[in-house]
Amino acid sequence: MYEKELNALKKAGRFRQRRVWDKELIDFASNDYLGLANNKEQLKKALKLVEEYENHAPKASMLVNGYHEIHQRFENKLATLNGFEEGIVVGSGFLANMALIDALVRKKDMLFIDEDYHASGMMATGLLADRVIKFKHNDPEDLEEKLKKFSGGRKIIAIEGVYSMSGTVCKKEIFEIADKYEALLIVDEAHSSGVLGKKLLGVFEYYNITPHERHIKMGTLGKAYGSYGAYILASSHIVSFLVNRGKPIIYSTAPSVIDTALALVNIEYVAKNSQKMYEEIQLRRALVQSVLNIPLASLILPIPMPTNQMTLAVQSKLEASGYLIGAIRQPTVNEPILRIIPRLGTSLETLKSMLNKVY
Repeated sequence: MYEKELNALKKAGRFRQRRVWDKELIDFASNDYLGLANNKEQLKKALKLVEEYENHAPKASMLVNGYHEIHQRFENKLATLNGFEEGIVVGSGFLANMALIDALVRKKDMLFIDEDYHASGMMATGLLADRVIKFKHNDPEDLEEKLKKFSGGRKIIAIEGVYSMSGTVCKKEIFEIADKYEALLIVDEAHSSGVLGKKLLGVFEYYNITPHERHIKMGTLGKAYGSYGAYILASSHIVSFLVNRGKPIIYSTAPSVIDTALALVNIEYVAKNSQKMYEEIQLRRALVQSVLNIPLASLILPIPMPTNQMTLAVQSKLEASGYLIGAIRQPTVNEPILRIIPRLGTSLETLKSMLNKVY
């Protein structure tokens, strides 16, 4: 029924399929920035924590009786660490973005969203009709020009702390502009929490910004925190509003208790070991600079490729050498890239060896 479309994808080098990769490959492709995804000691801690309670599954939505003590413990811990009033755990980053954008942008409000914002946010904008304005990627001047022209209700700005494909850090000026125009600021920290800042708390810490009532931080648990799910941190009244208006929160089964427990013990582990991990991140950034002469602001190394076919060929070449890297093509990016993650959990010697084989 869809053979023509699939053949067109194959011809363009855009065809994708699920694959269980060889477990012997050294991982430089995943978003497991801190190498926690295969830490068995942390998994044992999480399972021990879950065993303290009668039930290990959520059973229902959070507003029925799916809200577990472990959900609450996780939310309180994360909010305290990050300096926010309250938090809420969500099933995934995709659902978190859908909930935030659909719920917060009411009639007469306007969403100003970075044109490179994650696909989940862009999909949510389809629900807003004419209540959305895109601004040029990481461009404070373009954002301000568009804010000046709006005289309606609330202004909501949506940016990412670190952009997932380029590794670019959002500009601090956007925080300042949000304050100037008294706009709500949503910061998707999926790729910056656990990576930026000396305590690895993300872009707020990186820029030494104290969260206030118009700040909203969203992030995922399936990247640096080695689990699955997501969270939203905000003022208490915004969290309460989301609980009452956020459809993905209201109508979804509550997040996995086991995954939330794993995220909790991993966040506590990162908080305890942040100085050592921070130093390890800096060593990897310095090594990439030394070998490829490419400065990294985060732990995402994008290398532009001329064609999709070349991207796949280089990925295959590195796979044959024992390394797994990302081959990212349209529609995720406009132009194909190799996406390499110099993650913790691999040695500096192994990283150097892989980098020397890229070109």
